[in-house]
Amino acid sequence: MLKPILLVEDNPHDLELTLIALEKSQLANEVVVVRDGAEALDYLFCRGDHAQRQKGNPAVVLLDLKLPKVDGLEVLREIREAPDLRPLPVVMLTSSREEQDLIRSYAMNVNAYVVKPVEFKEFVRAISDLGIFWAVLNEPPVG
Repeated sequence: MLKPILLVEDNPHDLELTLIALEKSQLANEVVVVRDGAEALDYLFCRGDHAQRQKGNPAVVLLDLKLPKVDGLEVLREIREAPDLRPLPVVMLTSSREEQDLIRSYAMNVNAYVVKPVEFKEFVRAISDLGIFWAVLNEPPVG
């Protein structure tokens, strides 16, 4: 069974573009969308509205940095501190070009840091490449 892609994005425009890009990449993986960091953590830890979801980690988390309720760096920190979630690939997908955000993300063991391209075709290509790499080509540890 294919693992879903967890997309954590609060900006409706970026969300729509990311979903279009993932659809164009023709990935068969389901895309689970959550709108803030608190909901992302509820999904990952199977609690709250997501307490009844099927167990198991997503193939990858595409995580925005600037999120309401709980920001992306805090979500990343909680993922890396949880033994069951630690091996989960996390890609910071952000419009932030601030070097401090990049440095902090990698210090917290993010797998990749991608700045959202402004031009639509570049954005679609970047998201498609990310989806294909993390959902199809990447070989995660078993477990």
